[in-house]
Amino acid sequence: MELRGLRYFVAVAEERHLGRAAARLRMTQPPLSRAMHRLEAEFGTTLLDRTPGGVEPTEAGRILYDGARVLLEHADQLEARVRSISGRATLTVGSLADTAELVGGRIVPAFRQVHPTVSVRVHEADLRDPSAGLRSGLADVALTRSPFDDTGLRSHVLHAEPVGLVVRDDDPLAGQQAVRLADLPDRRWVRLPPDTDRVWSAYWTPATPGEHEPPVRTIQECLQAVLWNGMSALAPLDQLTPAGLVTIPVTDRPPSRLVLAWPATSPSPLVSSFVRIAAEAYHRKNT
Repeated sequence: MELRGLRYFVAVAEERHLGRAAARLRMTQPPLSRAMHRLEAEFGTTLLDRTPGGVEPTEAGRILYDGARVLLEHADQLEARVRSISGRATLTVGSLADTAELVGGRIVPAFRQVHPTVSVRVHEADLRDPSAGLRSGLADVALTRSPFDDTGLRSHVLHAEPVGLVVRDDDPLAGQQAVRLADLPDRRWVRLPPDTDRVWSAYWTPATPGEHEPPVRTIQECLQAVLWNGMSALAPLDQLTPAGLVTIPVTDRPPSRLVLAWPATSPSPLVSSFVRIAAEAYHRKNT
């Protein structure tokens, strides 16, 4: 069992779709599909149920996903420690799922033009950690969304994005031009894991969800909970959603900000350079 195969499986389990996972991993779908079949052969059990709309982890797949996340996090921490001791110039950039493409597609190439010998890694965090690895030491700098507990961190705002209410297209609210959360006291909201950043959780889950609701850890899990179970969620208005969902602008919630974040204490020259280059690359593309 290779770590690469586990990384592939985690991406598929989180995206619930081989095509989306392949795009996230920057590979084509056929080799990813073969890797999933090899992993199932190694374990001797079905890890993914294939459906017309994508894939769904089986009970065995969910157990593997939880364990793989822990294992991969430890592996990333070990690699970071070894690289630090070796003195090799490296920079680890943290991201959330909806910012990973921006990091890999626009910002990292701009950074490498200036620092071609620096090894750049991208650490993708789930919804529990909006610091995208800064808190756990898995990232040197992060592209993420606020608000979250930014104690000990500095940030640079790239963009402010209004948020919307995500519902099914057969929901009674689906045809509204806009909604106020204060007028929606009885919605069933998705639930984030209990160890999620409190400021982040309070912003994205406007009411206390029922304890019986299974927690969601990724954006795709969140969207699927709305699609399949008729729950409600908040998301940036520019968030891509699958067919069957609509996003209604919310008027009584401040915008979520796309930010670059880094430790406030003595940032390295590489971090400072990354922040400057990333801000310039983002604004240049959007002007």
